[in-house]
Amino acid sequence: QFLNIVISGDNSGRLLKYDPKNNKVQVLASGLCFPNGLVMSSDGSYLLLAETTTGKILRYWLKTPKASTIEEVAQLPGFPDNIKMSPRGGFWVGIHAKRGKIAEWSISYPWLRKLVLKIPAERIQRISSLMTGFGRQVIALRLSEDGKIMEVMSVHGAARKVFKSISEVEERDGSLWIGSVLSPFLGLYRL
Repeated sequence: QFLNIVISGDNSGRLLKYDPKNNKVQVLASGLCFPNGLVMSSDGSYLLLAETTTGKILRYWLKTPKASTIEEVAQLPGFPDNIKMSPRGGFWVGIHAKRGKIAEWSISYPWLRKLVLKIPAERIQRISSLMTGFGRQVIALRLSEDGKIMEVMSVHGAARKVFKSISEVEERDGSLWIGSVLSPFLGLYRL
């Protein structure tokens, strides 16, 4: 299902705020392309979220004069998934897959998206491998608060056959715990 959302360029995603005291939901941001992964900064001044389809990390300001505004923090080379704050500063982003040329074209040309969506569902997985480029890279990035790459964790060799993608990275006690929507287990990477 998530692949159809990416291919279609669906921008119906929203950032919502729920108030349990009065049981009300408020829309903070709309028009988002597959918002995914959400984390609050350590000081509570903003939220970071991954916009998977566009490959962007966005910041929604909660406090400061910029409150209620959203800005782009980083444009990534792949499809970002979940975000976690790093105890060493910055934040980790799992990159589900590298973006290939077909993904770039489908984002740039809406007519191509419509054409791809007419393909039978059983062939969509093949399209997915083309969209993510050949020689799939399995990576996670640690980014600074202003979106600069601080560290790259890349899976190589035999481990690459085990980990097809990275959905989430949790840093704890000098190690990275790695999760993937495509794997029924966790990986451990020592820093």
